[in-house]
Amino acid sequence: MDLIDPVAARQALLANPGLPADSQGPVFCEPWEAQAFAMTLALHAKGLFAWGEWAAMLGETIKAAQAAGDPDTGDTYYRHWLATLERMVAEKALTTQSDLTAHRDAWERAAARTPHGQPIELRSTDFAA
Repeated sequence: MDLIDPVAARQALLANPGLPADSQGPVFCEPWEAQAFAMTLALHAKGLFAWGEWAAMLGETIKAAQAAGDPDTGDTYYRHWLATLERMVAEKALTTQSDLTAHRDAWERAAARTPHGQPIELRSTDFAA
């Protein structure tokens, strides 16, 4: 948790009671989960949304996933978190859904060409469909 503000992390824990955590704070299984969490904290710190607004939207995302068959075992929590983050930034007009999709697709192309264990680097060609 060195890169995540502990005060902001505590606020996030209070606002999001389902957040996977232990006695030291949020718990992440993969680096992307911590990155999505940190991005959310940063956007909140900039005043782009209130925790109540975030928690309501996250709840909607989780309920929709459950209605679609998500077994709610906890292992998909940060997938819902990321989906909510993408929705929030699109609704706040910080980016567009098409830009998010283009970057996600580019990232997948870059990851596919990168040898295991090497850093993934986006290239302009990754954005060509």
